[in-house]
Amino acid sequence: MSDVILEIEGLTRRFGSVLANDAISLRVRPGEVVGLLGHNGAGKTTLVSQVVGLLRPDSGSIRVVGVDAVAHPATARRCVALQAQAQAPLDGLTPLEAIEIAGRLRGMSRAAAREAAERMVDDLDIRDWANRRATPDGGGISGGVRRLTAFAMAAVAPVPLIILDEPTNDVDAARRRRLWNTVRRLGDEGAGVLLVTHNVAEAEHVMDETVVLDHGKVVAAGSPSQLRGAEGEELRLEFSLPLDGEDPSGTLGEPPVRFARRVRTGRRVLLTLAASDAASAVAWATALRAADRIEGYTLSPITLEDAYLAATAGAGTEPSDEEPVHV
Repeated sequence: MSDVILEIEGLTRRFGSVLANDAISLRVRPGEVVGLLGHNGAGKTTLVSQVVGLLRPDSGSIRVVGVDAVAHPATARRCVALQAQAQAPLDGLTPLEAIEIAGRLRGMSRAAAREAAERMVDDLDIRDWANRRATPDGGGISGGVRRLTAFAMAAVAPVPLIILDEPTNDVDAARRRRLWNTVRRLGDEGAGVLLVTHNVAEAEHVMDETVVLDHGKVVAAGSPSQLRGAEGEELRLEFSLPLDGEDPSGTLGEPPVRFARRVRTGRRVLLTLAASDAASAVAWATALRAADRIEGYTLSPITLEDAYLAATAGAGTEPSDEEPVHV
């Protein structure tokens, strides 16, 4: 096997005047979970569709285990398991049957497919629904269990590359944790995993590398620690504003410390400051809370979500009044 399972170079795809993918390059190696992050419309699903041969790029190359996926899409696709963003068609099947069938289609023996399906059911804690039949009206099993079943169908058989497009949609918090543990296990067992997700905070703990897309371009890439900054010299101060509340960090002359970065998303304000200014920042935030100008605040180390918001600050977030810190 090649030391690179998925290699994308200069991938470009247009839809009329819209540049959906703009010279994207990324790699996924064996045993590596690579997160693909970006707002809606950033170009993530367009990229995935080209990897599995549903779309043809305008330019650039895609290689899956050394196979040219543009010239030989069917050959490359045999090395890939995909959980699409849309729900898998399960009507008439039980989760256990669907997962076992997926294993059989991947070349597993009946006994091996059943054993692997049973393991996935237990790993994801869906035993209570394993033998319930899905019905065409959406009954039988919930949307969350259907989503977990689709994930298990992609993950049940060993393949070089597993692509997961928003795998935790509709999944409850407890089973999301089980799903993330399974994603990490897939990587540890040697698969390459391309993980498309909006759930940055949770996915951070399973990703080895991260690629951030914004308007079709790669705007940040590296390990989670590289993107969030591993030096420990910066902290994040987060305000929760009242409904229609004014951002106190934007008031001229009020903040007692200088913030390297400010990003507002809805009623949340994320501020980046030097660790040496922590005491002054906490005193200021406490006074704001006492005056009911904010509903609450937290002070903590920088997270990957902060770096993600900073890298995509032009897409749905308010720009900072300070010079942004580039990641």
